[in-house]
Amino acid sequence: MFDNLPKEKIGVVAVSRDCFPESLSVNRRKALIEAYTKKYGTENIYECPICIVESEIHMVQALEDIKKNDCNALVVYLGNFGPEIAETLLAKHFDGPVMFCAAAEETSENGGLVQGRGDAYCGMLNASYNLKLRNIKAYIPEYPVGTAEECADMINDFAPIARAVIGLRNLKVISFGPRPLNFLACNAPIKQLYNLDVEIEENSELDLFEAFNKHAGDPRITETVEDMKKELGEGNKKPEILEKLAQYELTLLDWVRDHKGYRKYVTIAGKCWPAFQTQFGFVPCYVNSRLTKMGIPVACEVDIYGALSEFIGTCVSKDAVTLLDINNTVPYDIYNKDIEGKFDYKSNETFMGFHCGNTASTKLSFCEMRNQMIMARSLPVEVTNGTLEGDIAPGDITFYRLQSTADAKIRAYVAQGEVLPVATRSFGSIGIFAIPEMKRFYRHVLIEKNFPHHGAVAFGHYGKSLYEVFKYIGVPLEDIDFNQPAGMRYKSENPFA
Repeated sequence: MFDNLPKEKIGVVAVSRDCFPESLSVNRRKALIEAYTKKYGTENIYECPICIVESEIHMVQALEDIKKNDCNALVVYLGNFGPEIAETLLAKHFDGPVMFCAAAEETSENGGLVQGRGDAYCGMLNASYNLKLRNIKAYIPEYPVGTAEECADMINDFAPIARAVIGLRNLKVISFGPRPLNFLACNAPIKQLYNLDVEIEENSELDLFEAFNKHAGDPRITETVEDMKKELGEGNKKPEILEKLAQYELTLLDWVRDHKGYRKYVTIAGKCWPAFQTQFGFVPCYVNSRLTKMGIPVACEVDIYGALSEFIGTCVSKDAVTLLDINNTVPYDIYNKDIEGKFDYKSNETFMGFHCGNTASTKLSFCEMRNQMIMARSLPVEVTNGTLEGDIAPGDITFYRLQSTADAKIRAYVAQGEVLPVATRSFGSIGIFAIPEMKRFYRHVLIEKNFPHHGAVAFGHYGKSLYEVFKYIGVPLEDIDFNQPAGMRYKSENPFA
């Protein structure tokens, strides 16, 4: 994978109220670190040993220590009641994502609930209250009080959230536009990008074409072509186009290298029609899939918020994602033959997710290099080559998207489901998706809240982490939607229908 994925290093700082035994926080912190490293390893965790934070001076010392040790995420651990001022100042002055959790009581024996009682259950209430007073963002788990083992699991849940937040704060979206005609659905007001600390570099398709032409004869093309041949194997049905595709891939990789600027991570929103094919002589779908597999998500059709969504999913899952049209219904003959009675989904809970050929080969059941059939209906076939086609591999998925509305309001959705092991009988990168209560989700979220037809797909169930990421970065709770179960009515749902 290309070095385009944040690596979190979580500093754990224990805090203590000065009227409680400091040893409670010391020993509980040690037990927490031991539980975490035993289960999850030592690579992404750091135990701050300098002090137990009881005061503002201790807070400064702890900040200096975790900064010196390259921590980019913080866990504030209440080993006992905790100092509400110093602990929230710790979160305020730390430049990165922060989580709070607290120690449960350990035993009632040998004075455990006398000298050994920490009252962190109570202290978490004061901590959360003071965080709100100071307008400080922090991740607080669903039930933030636990044993060492339970708090270790909470920190592990925090890790993908931290990666996504760190990534967004160091991200540049590179776009090549403008959007194709009749693609107003993928509008991208940039105000919310800046609100999320994301930079954007908007370029012309002509800038990209110039850079592509300058890469003609690049000595690296031969090696890239060989790598493409190896990846495609028997699916290499358009060998005549590989040299141009390799030239384009090198163009994009060099653009990322030269235009990253002070940012650490990049995602791309690229142009792919209508003039792209006739001028470049191919479609870029396969190259988009290869960069996405490298860890540089590429959204087609200049979908800037689609690219942003893909990057978030890459951070959370540490894996390739894809961007698909929420495209077409599943015909009843396929449903009746291959789905009904075999899977617990109604026909209106299934649909086909499709794009021309941008999904990574590792996420397809099989793949072939082909031409873009829709474009070839009105253009010479030879300029429409370059799609990677095949049925998407079956398994769990999360369909999600972060979007700014036309009036620059931020909203998101998350829905978990699966790709069914059912042949699509179609073309492109495509799969039969099943999401519980999709019919209602489609009407009362996707349509009602004006989401575009592109959705990002993470391969696995990551709804819990994605939901928390959207909360952390400031999406209003009422605007983080999900596929509500039967009996849980949407606000816009007719109660008499």
